[in-house]
Amino acid sequence: MKTNALLLAAGSLLASTCALAEPADYVAQPAVEYGEREIDFKFGTASKGADPRASAASIGFGYGATEWWFTEFYIKYKRENGAGTNFDAIEWENKFQLTETGKYPVDVGLLLEIERPQDRAEGWEVKWGPLFQTEFGKVQLNFNPLLQRNYRSEGFAQTEFKYEWQAKYRWQRELEWGLQGFGETGKWNDWAPREEQNHRMGPAIFGKLAQGGRRAIEYNAAWLFGASQAAPDHTFRLQVELEY
Repeated sequence: MKTNALLLAAGSLLASTCALAEPADYVAQPAVEYGEREIDFKFGTASKGADPRASAASIGFGYGATEWWFTEFYIKYKRENGAGTNFDAIEWENKFQLTETGKYPVDVGLLLEIERPQDRAEGWEVKWGPLFQTEFGKVQLNFNPLLQRNYRSEGFAQTEFKYEWQAKYRWQRELEWGLQGFGETGKWNDWAPREEQNHRMGPAIFGKLAQGGRRAIEYNAAWLFGASQAAPDHTFRLQVELEY
């Protein structure tokens, strides 16, 4: 009985570790632009109480392979537990546009991410789910309910539920503002107690700076506050894309 309890506790701890939020998480959008190339940089840093600050960054190259499929490869780094910055994982992200932009009240896409962590004991991390976007005048709303699971890992693994959302006012192309939020609730069909869930939200800015032709710099950044006991107190996240 004691052995089973220890195994269950260890499994729960590993599942919680795998489900921890990435400070550099971002809100994916369903639209795909055929032929577009981009260099994508993401950065995030989070703090909670007296714990060491955790940071993450990634750089990727993406391509609009078809009118409905955008694919991107990332190299990811992290810094946690007071240690130095280390290589964390490689990731292959695929986004599929399922509806024509603006044709229906809600634009729909599909996201599929496959990650190979540096720590091979974690196996393969897979995240997938739909992407929703709608507009009301100058207000744009996004909501993405996602599932995530580690396959072929050495420890206990289960399918976790995650979500991301944003609301922005499209004031000018170069500067828009709004809110962003991210969260993890635990097992997809049996959510963890509220105090163990991870919810963050806060103000965000967005913009796109034209550079001539197809070249542009697109950015978004947010300052997120913990909305649950398990969440970091503060998280800063930034994404900058060079499109060409």
